[in-house]
Amino acid sequence: MGYIFLFLIGFGLSITGGISIIAYLNFLPAGVSWLEYFQYITGRLECYFLPLGLIFMMISIHRFPNKL
Repeated sequence: MGYIFLFLIGFGLSITGGISIIAYLNFLPAGVSWLEYFQYITGRLECYFLPLGLIFMMISIHRFPNKL
C-alpha cells in the first residue's frame, strides 16, 4: 500500500512541476531567450517537482511487488 501512495505522490509532484514548466514557456513570446528561460526555471522551486516526482514514481515501480 505504501508503494501505491508513493507512486501517487510522485505522480502529483510530476504533474505540478510539468505544468509549471509549461506555464513558464509563456515567457518566450515576450522576448526571453532560451538561456534566460532555463536560468529562470532552475531558480524556481516548483520546477524541481517534475524530476522529484519522476524519481518517486521510478522507485515505487521498481519496488512494487509482482504479486497480484
